[in-house]
Amino acid sequence: MRLVLTDEQKVNLTIAPVTAAGNPARIDGVPVWVTSDEGVVSLEVSPDGFSAEAVTVGPVGQAQVSVTVDADLGTGVRTLTGILDIEVVAAEAASVGITAGAPELK
Repeated sequence: MRLVLTDEQKVNLTIAPVTAAGNPARIDGVPVWVTSDEGVVSLEVSPDGFSAEAVTVGPVGQAQVSVTVDADLGTGVRTLTGILDIEVVAAEAASVGITAGAPELK
């Protein structure tokens, strides 16, 4: 999946583990969230790990947000990973500035 945000936005992300048949499923432990580029998108993860807020940092660019869970409810580990591509684009203009060149003689 791909999500486009402006450089002034944030979005809440949530996970809902499901079985192959689409039924709700439990996981073992707390999900782990990672961003591929903290200079483009930062993450504020909830204590239970089932949600995170993706916050654009300022520069335009691309980042991937991934979340990893352990699907094995026993002592083993079966890792599942979800990935979200985020593109950060410039927001609309909010002001306009005027720049003066060097003064010259007439």
